[in-house]
Amino acid sequence: TDAEVSTRKKTFAEVQAERLDQAERTVLIKCPSKLNEKKLLQYLSSHGNVKSHFFFENRGISALIEFSEKSSIASLQDAVGIPGASEHHVVPFKSRLFTFTLKNPVSQHMEETPLHLSPQCHIPVKDLIQKLCLADSISSQMYILLNEYQLTEENIKLRFLACSLVRDFTRAYFPDSTVKPFGSSVNTFGKLGSDVDMFLDFHDTGKHATKMKKGPFEMEYQMKRLPSERLATQRILSVIGDCLDNFGPGCANVQKILNARCPLVKFSHQPTGFQCDLSVSNSIAIRSSELLYIYGCLDSRVRALVFTIRCWARVHGLTNSAPGTWITNFSLTMMVMFFLQKRSPPIIPTLDQLKELADEKDKHIIGGYDCSFVSDLRKIKPTKNTETLDVLLGEFFEYFGNFDFRKNSINLRKGKEVNKPESSPLYIWNPFEQDLNISKNVNQPQLEKFIAMARESAWILQKEDKTQQMISKEPWGLAALLIPFGKSNSSRMKNRTKGIGSETIRSLLDSLKLNNANSQQKAVGK
Repeated sequence: TDAEVSTRKKTFAEVQAERLDQAERTVLIKCPSKLNEKKLLQYLSSHGNVKSHFFFENRGISALIEFSEKSSIASLQDAVGIPGASEHHVVPFKSRLFTFTLKNPVSQHMEETPLHLSPQCHIPVKDLIQKLCLADSISSQMYILLNEYQLTEENIKLRFLACSLVRDFTRAYFPDSTVKPFGSSVNTFGKLGSDVDMFLDFHDTGKHATKMKKGPFEMEYQMKRLPSERLATQRILSVIGDCLDNFGPGCANVQKILNARCPLVKFSHQPTGFQCDLSVSNSIAIRSSELLYIYGCLDSRVRALVFTIRCWARVHGLTNSAPGTWITNFSLTMMVMFFLQKRSPPIIPTLDQLKELADEKDKHIIGGYDCSFVSDLRKIKPTKNTETLDVLLGEFFEYFGNFDFRKNSINLRKGKEVNKPESSPLYIWNPFEQDLNISKNVNQPQLEKFIAMARESAWILQKEDKTQQMISKEPWGLAALLIPFGKSNSSRMKNRTKGIGSETIRSLLDSLKLNNANSQQKAVGK
């Protein structure tokens, strides 16, 4: 659709700015259980025009209300009271989170209307598999998976609102600070149910560089000086963390993790239902988010393949939400990008090619690293590659099932395999900090498990007789790959391992059987 194309062509910065502005005009209401939608909107409209709204389930019914004007919020806040302090005493912080209850429920109860609730989490894998079996090609299976798992418009609004509500606190100390989401919430690869990574930013850049040039004086603020940026970050996060813990409505389980490589505050934001990680601005992480945003917008096959591979990896216990020696979703995503750069003709450009298209305003040098690349999607030529997702999925497994991980590393700047600079089992160059390996955590057994699963999956796709399986109502195509191997098809697996005659694969399969129950639980839970 035209609307889809026009939203697709916006730059990352434009989309971010629009969403942040939207969030500033938004409130969240805990609704009474017997609710008449028309009555609610009618009342809210007395404070100003309601631009959009939706309802969702979160320990009862909640409504996100976006006003056209920011002033409507002040008008509404003037009408809202402070909770009566019966058994609890309250911290009198006035936020944009409200609870509405009916004044005389009995008379109004008759008019309750059924509400449409927006889902905020994806369906369990077993339900997904049933849906996939009804599709007519692997390609359409992959788009079904994408549609079930990707962030919805409503969920994205809720993520930006969570950031905006945290910002209301940081502004008490730092009036021009902003809190913005980064990572999967904004890079087009986020999955329903994933955490919200947010960072605190103090630089409203360029805004007054021009003003400073005027007048005869060099002028600067007197500010507290600390020996290192890290210490300043730790202190700021420590205070904001305490603030959320002590005064933040619905902020629970606040943990300050200040000694990590990247200091952060973890908390659960109950009104929106998100797990949140708050850190202080990390420019390189934002560049990574924007790079993935560009790749995700360039071609619809990119996101379909990434979501598919990540779901596949989850089901087979190759990835895990807990940190450890397994491959991360970020590494997997980068492997998919690399594979798409290597197609003939390439489906997405290399980072060096994106850098060549950059103009002055796209120049970003961060900590000595060149992080420049084009931001205007219209400058990037569309690919001439017409391969279907059916082909790409099989080729992905084939490619990495036979990749020489011992010798080669994965470099997205150049879009080619280069000799490994050091001996980590899996070496993926950090696209910006060129001396870092983003998959340094992965050990040899985990890599071997990935290779074995990739080979097995390539084999299943090649050997498959789709029509036969559809007639006999067996899972086929992608559905067959999302059933942990050794579950439905243990007899076939036995023959297969004989064929390879490899002890490592046999032991891997045994360990997988043990992991099955766990990994399926996790796949559903994440």
